[in-house]
Amino acid sequence: MLGFFKKVAAQVSGKTPNWEEIEAELIQADFGAKFAIHFVENLKEQQSFWSGNDAISATRQEIKKLLHNSTSRSLQKPMHVIVLVGVNGVGKTTSAAKLAQYYQQKGNRIRLVAGDTFRAAAIEQLKLWGEKIGVPVTAGNYGGDSAALAFSGYQEAQKEGANILIIDTAGRQHTKANLMQELAKLIRVLKKAAPDAPHETLLVIDAATGSNALNQAREFQKHVPLSGVIATKMDGAGTGGSLVGIASECQLQPLWMGVGEKAEDFLPFDVERYLEKILGS
Repeated sequence: MLGFFKKVAAQVSGKTPNWEEIEAELIQADFGAKFAIHFVENLKEQQSFWSGNDAISATRQEIKKLLHNSTSRSLQKPMHVIVLVGVNGVGKTTSAAKLAQYYQQKGNRIRLVAGDTFRAAAIEQLKLWGEKIGVPVTAGNYGGDSAALAFSGYQEAQKEGANILIIDTAGRQHTKANLMQELAKLIRVLKKAAPDAPHETLLVIDAATGSNALNQAREFQKHVPLSGVIATKMDGAGTGGSLVGIASECQLQPLWMGVGEKAEDFLPFDVERYLEKILGS
């Protein structure tokens, strides 16, 4: 991504920029059309000629207007319910476990729900994570009703006095309406347990996915009320502009970032760290 911005900087340095080309480059780099158009219009109004450093500085300022550091959120009483959603392979199950450990280390009592009943390996994976970090896991059988399992998990968490319930869900293609309806059913069933639940529904994306991550956000937002984004693989070489595109077009902030394989490699989103990743220090 840093190479991309060096390319853009070279295009504007010491000459009148080709604004259409820069706009196209931004869209191709997964920043989304809305951000690209807004960004280029702002640059046009500021000055006619640019240095490479001017371009990088302006980009940094525009992204900081849009993305913010994740701050501590107040947990709902008596129990805060979090649902993780997303397509296959983005790291939902691992993110559920990492989020559980993060909150556990803050003194909270957690229960996990292995709601990905479409993938037997996901159930076992979360159970192993639970054993590793010392968090109880509500798990059912492969092919079971994930909505009923979520309801059971809520009841178990309530009985044991847990104050945070984190529910993993099956990976589903955002273009499959029937699978999205099942996710909506899970949300409705949770509301029978607690009318204001879930308190957070977090979309998990692979930060290196590119423009498809923006498409995922658009489609999931049509079916469930999303609260924010967990960006996995932020330590990878391909981390790009999809977080900017999602924030600009869907008004969803990145709240958490996965930066490695270990349980502790999971942090609240840090905009300066993100900017250093894509723009350099």
